[in-house]
Amino acid sequence: MAIVVVGGHTRNIGKTSVMEALIAGTRGMGWTAFKITQFGHGVCSANGEACDCETAEHTIAVSEERESASGTDSSRYLAAGAERSFWVRTRQGQLAEAMPRIRKELERAGNAVIESNSVMRFLRPDLYVSVLDPGVEDFKESARYFLDRADAVLVPDGVIGTPVWKGVSLKLVAGTPVFAMRAGEYCSGEFLDFVRERLKG
Repeated sequence: MAIVVVGGHTRNIGKTSVMEALIAGTRGMGWTAFKITQFGHGVCSANGEACDCETAEHTIAVSEERESASGTDSSRYLAAGAERSFWVRTRQGQLAEAMPRIRKELERAGNAVIESNSVMRFLRPDLYVSVLDPGVEDFKESARYFLDRADAVLVPDGVIGTPVWKGVSLKLVAGTPVFAMRAGEYCSGEFLDFVRERLKG
């Protein structure tokens, strides 16, 4: 079984689109896909709605997506060709509590692709891809912490240039392969070849 993790430094920079393109571009690998969402204080992990509950059953929620057209990120994975798809929700900093369930599903998976940075604390994937947009300043601490472990970086047009990030050194990705990511082609043929080569065997 191969495990691929797709992370990124902030929201809305194309991580889910990269997941879709990776799944679609490597059909036949029997992907089980995971979307991991960590909610902040006051937001329920069960449904993402505002709440002030502290009950144990709201600490984590894991649901399997059954519909490929429901409009959720996990449904997009199914539409792209994933065999199974899961949405994992936890409170911020409590992903560890969801890991037993995630590991159980990983044991049943052919290959797995996971959208998350924080899961890197608990897994050593066969491939970790970081999606970066040099024009967006926000940079999650989890992305910064694992950036030097990226096996590949995807950036718009394949150029990092001079990012607007503050306190993030490009030395963390020095020597890391950089691939172009564009709307309509979030995973280039070159990148997909790189993935296949890295996952051989």
